[in-house]
Amino acid sequence: MIFLQRAGTEDHVILRYPIIMLLAALIAMPAYPWQQVQGENPLPELDEFLKELRGHLHSDRALLNHYIYAEKTTLRSLDGKGKLQSVQESVYEVYPSIDPDQTYRRLISKNGKATAPEDLAKRDREYDEKAREYRRKLKQEGAGERERRLAREAEEKRKEDRAIDDLFRIHEVRMEGREWIDGHAAIVLSFHPRPGVKPMTDEGKILAKVVGRAWINESEYELMRIECQLIESLSRGWGLLLRLNKGAKIELQRRKINNEIWLPVQVHFTGSGRLLLLKGINVDFTSEYSDFLKFDVETRIQFRNVQ
Repeated sequence: MIFLQRAGTEDHVILRYPIIMLLAALIAMPAYPWQQVQGENPLPELDEFLKELRGHLHSDRALLNHYIYAEKTTLRSLDGKGKLQSVQESVYEVYPSIDPDQTYRRLISKNGKATAPEDLAKRDREYDEKAREYRRKLKQEGAGERERRLAREAEEKRKEDRAIDDLFRIHEVRMEGREWIDGHAAIVLSFHPRPGVKPMTDEGKILAKVVGRAWINESEYELMRIECQLIESLSRGWGLLLRLNKGAKIELQRRKINNEIWLPVQVHFTGSGRLLLLKGINVDFTSEYSDFLKFDVETRIQFRNVQ
């Protein structure tokens, strides 16, 4: 699933890709001449490895809801020939919530200029008040309201599971070899759509347009890296909202944080297309995540001062 989101006070639209889409959106790369190193363990059996992997697939959005983190975004706008036209860089502290309306993207700086302390303080007060009201409503939540909220969350989980099932149904998976990333063994898998297989979900309609390669941690069955590319143009909203041209690429990197959880540390997107029917886009966008801090809805946020 692809969706658009305005980033704080920025005037550009950022493309965001949930991890479940990235898992399936794998680019078909030229085969590398991997060979088994003498003395190295044999590669695992593919079906058993995929069975274990299936049990570990999930959305990073849900995981990130339990962590405050820093995000640095860099948007490079290019002309039709790929020549750099402009660069926009923003740094945020992100305070997420399961309810998207409650997420606070605290803009620390834009293009190297720090947010004015008085503006930041005003936004902090507004968020603090909104967060207190949200906690109050959760505490006073009636049985019916709680049941409806849990039902919505359960339906989101079912939709994710159906999309994952579609991933394995649509794509043929091949085991290419073993590589080492940051001292960890990673099994390299290539994915490409099976001809004639019709998607069963909206996410599957996207998955059928992409091919690629992923690096999976061999011992923990966690995605460490993925590279992907559209093999057909992709339209959202009948092409009126967004059209991405064939060849758009995205790379995701994940790492184990605090020796307890795997989270994204970088997403890099390049591609061209058309936005809102009229505006052509040709961008190189990077989002980097760092400074993860675990919290929950009851945590009292202590904002950092901006110098």
